[in-house]
Amino acid sequence: MKAMINLIAAGALYFSASVYAMPGQDFDTSLLSIQQTWAATNYEAQGKEQKKAFASLLEQAEQFTQDYPERAEAWIWKGIIASSYAGAKGGLGALSLAKDAKKSLENALKIDENALMGSAYTSLGTLYHKVPGWPLGFGDDDDAKKMLNKALTINPEGIDPNYFYGEYLYDEGDYQQALAHLEKAKHAKPRETRPMADKYRHEEIDILLAKVNKKLKKTR
Repeated sequence: MKAMINLIAAGALYFSASVYAMPGQDFDTSLLSIQQTWAATNYEAQGKEQKKAFASLLEQAEQFTQDYPERAEAWIWKGIIASSYAGAKGGLGALSLAKDAKKSLENALKIDENALMGSAYTSLGTLYHKVPGWPLGFGDDDDAKKMLNKALTINPEGIDPNYFYGEYLYDEGDYQQALAHLEKAKHAKPRETRPMADKYRHEEIDILLAKVNKKLKKTR
């Protein structure tokens, strides 16, 4: 049975309350605030501090979906935050968060499957790949592959769909195809509003590329 693996990188967290969305902000400003806070929490936090920050951010994301229930982007980010919190929490206690993430991402797909360049498919595919399978969870690698491929159909040059599909292919032992997608992720166009997320994603890409190349050397 596949175990839930860690979805986050560790570091240290020091950010002010000003990062959080404030009442009265418009949709785009609130969305950007949530994205930036997630990056700080996901990549520059650790231990109890990180879990506390994720819990607070999930409450904010829940309010965001209540304020904008018709916006797929709000549901996507609630799903991303819940799945990241699940990774930080770990164990069986994380499964309820993973299920909440799944529901949020499915809501997003019902509203607009193309929102945020198909990010709901990317995140849902990653969940299917990471979460334990039956009887504990809903994980399923066949569903993961379908979702990740749909994400790539919408955003074939994107950093996230190529990275996560590359990760899936690596785990499945398809190192040559994993290499192709990771190289594409490495050369993806930078996201101007998400420099921190891009910075740490590139670090993850380089780490996984090193593992892929090591596997390929053994097969030559």
